[in-house]
Amino acid sequence: MMKMETDKIMDETNSNAQPFTSTMLYDPVRKKESSPTFQVERETCLTYFSQWNEADQVDFVEQLLSRMCHYQHGHIDAFLKPMLQRDFISLLPKKGLDHIAENILAYLDADSLKAAELVCKEWLRVISEGMLWKKLIERKVRTDSLWRGLAERRGWIQYLFKPRPGTTHRPHSFYRALFPKIMNDIESIENNWRTGRHMLRRINCRSENSKGVYCLQYDDVKIVSGLRDNTIKVWDRTDLQCVKTLTGHTGSVLCLQYDDKVIISGSSDSTVRVWDVNSGEMVNTLIHHCEAVLHLRFNNGMMVTCSKDRSIAVWDMTSPSEITLRRVLVGHRAAVNVVDFDEKYIVSASGDRTIKVWSTSSCEFVRTLNGHKRGIACLQYRDRLVVSGSSDNSIR
Repeated sequence: MMKMETDKIMDETNSNAQPFTSTMLYDPVRKKESSPTFQVERETCLTYFSQWNEADQVDFVEQLLSRMCHYQHGHIDAFLKPMLQRDFISLLPKKGLDHIAENILAYLDADSLKAAELVCKEWLRVISEGMLWKKLIERKVRTDSLWRGLAERRGWIQYLFKPRPGTTHRPHSFYRALFPKIMNDIESIENNWRTGRHMLRRINCRSENSKGVYCLQYDDVKIVSGLRDNTIKVWDRTDLQCVKTLTGHTGSVLCLQYDDKVIISGSSDSTVRVWDVNSGEMVNTLIHHCEAVLHLRFNNGMMVTCSKDRSIAVWDMTSPSEITLRRVLVGHRAAVNVVDFDEKYIVSASGDRTIKVWSTSSCEFVRTLNGHKRGIACLQYRDRLVVSGSSDNSIR
């Protein structure tokens, strides 16, 4: 058994004073060699201890600790700390659970992941073999529009997610080096916005009949614009020259959207027209609205259009030439200026100062959002958040 050593300090000048006891902190240097008797008794105790069940062993240790003083507790604490520490990231692979270690570290942000690489060789191996820098970049691209745009414009999106048939992913070192390059790129872009550094290039759309541009969309190759002269013009992004002019509308082109197959446009002639994005050939004309088509959106085989006639039309798109009217949504008391939708809701905004929400699957009315004091001119809906702008000079 361990014997506690204390130094008793008496004030010899005052025999009536109470004894004063001071407990000295543990000092390993002051530890005396164990006596033969202690060694024998210790072995006897350990023999008994090993014969007890776990519950009795814990009870005995608790009783033992309760009889120790503070400095002994400090020594026991220092002795136990290394035993209680568990490097679970290094231990999991030894149990065949590499995937769990990877999933845990995959929650780290960039700074934490960088620090984790320095912990030990085993952590670095888990991060490398788990391709965690690649997964971090993919998570950013999925959740941040700036990252998504950079991935597409810079071309490194081809190295993310599932590889194309016949190709393999780059090694971990590629993604480890790519991440800081992306961060430098983002910082440079943000600095340019803050300081106003930019290169202005101008496309002259003026013609004998053209008096304005009402809508546009662009990518890395082209700019597609809808003009007041009833045409859609496609411009080359490199030299800004017009490469195609699509004619067919008999009124101003007020809205458009395109993907890799079609351009779909809405006009003040009340029609929606579908064009082949590569050839520029008109492949379909949709006649439903009785006044100007002010806005449209399409995605995943579905299209929504809205009009000055106060109605919203929901269309099913089987192919560019097979587009059928599914449902007409009526409820606004003025022109419907803008629509947006996802897999759950269709959201529409109108000159009647309201935003209406409809079910995407059933097309049933869900609710009306009030708040603006004048007509609503623009709206965006994403991730259950609706942001609207109005002629009342407010954004809600």
